[in-house]
Amino acid sequence: MDFYRRMAVIGDHIPYGKVATYGQIALLCGKPDNSRQIGYALKRGKAGEDFPAHRVVSGQGNLSGAAAFATPTLQKSLLEKEGVWVNEEGKVDLKKFRWQHTMAEALAFNKIFESNNI
Repeated sequence: MDFYRRMAVIGDHIPYGKVATYGQIALLCGKPDNSRQIGYALKRGKAGEDFPAHRVVSGQGNLSGAAAFATPTLQKSLLEKEGVWVNEEGKVDLKKFRWQHTMAEALAFNKIFESNNI
């Protein structure tokens, strides 16, 4: 399994104006215990240049990916341009802005992984 290629597939599907958590992405990649690997991949650019890293937050909604951006406030700015409100503590309301993927989407990802041998 190529975890980073799977991660890139998931990233392509995080909707505009929504966020996903590290754990959510790890789960969809088939490795629910690898949420820290998501952070590593973002910091090192392992998921590709087009991965929407600004849409990835902690399980509590915290903007925790500042190391992956050119400036500490870039993630907040990018999210706000998409209509995602970030409070003064640097937190997103997950009830409102979290990507609520469906079981059908999760199964479709598995088919994509299988067809691409990842």
